[in-house]
This record gives sequence, structure tokens and C-alpha cells, in this order.
Amino acid sequence: MSWIVLVLSGLMEAVWATALGRSEGFSRLTPSIVFAVGLVLSMAGLAFAMRDLPTGTAYAVWVGIGATVTVLFAIVTGAEAVSVLKVLFLAMIIGGVIGLKISG
Repeated sequence: MSWIVLVLSGLMEAVWATALGRSEGFSRLTPSIVFAVGLVLSMAGLAFAMRDLPTGTAYAVWVGIGATVTVLFAIVTGAEAVSVLKVLFLAMIIGGVIGLKISG
């Protein structure tokens, strides 16, 4: 259960990170609200998962999922350019997250 919650909270990290960028310094209401809700859900999920998982592993997985999904969303929406190196490095992050899961 902790791993499922951790993955979901990593996805929520991508939500709040994307909303933060779209809030234009908290000057836009809707993205600012999405940021706040996403942040609370993401942190709550991380805290829940850390009750059963080691702190370092949980945090690394949370950040890895959040960062990867944030970049992939930006690429899909055209906000960020795609390159072979970018895809390679994202694959390395994903490989690290999987490695942390199977080594624990």
C-alpha cells in the first residue's frame, strides 16, 4: 500500500510543479489553487509512505516520479522541447526508481 501511495504522491508532485509554473507567481487563481491542493496531497502521501519505507528511498522515488512526469507533461504539451539526450536521462531516472523498488 505504501508504494502505491508513494507513486500517487509522486504524480501529485508533478501536478503541483506544473501548476506552480502556470500560476505566474501566484497571480492566477486557478493554477494557484491546484498548486496548493496538489502540494498538500503530495506531501501527505509522502508522509504516509515514509511510515513504512526508508526516508531516502521514499524521497528519491517521490522526486524521481515527480520530475519525470513533469518533464514528460511539458514535452507532450509542447512547453518543452524533446531531445534524444533528454529522453535518455529521463529513462535513467525511471531506471533508478525501479532499481530502488526492486532492491528494497
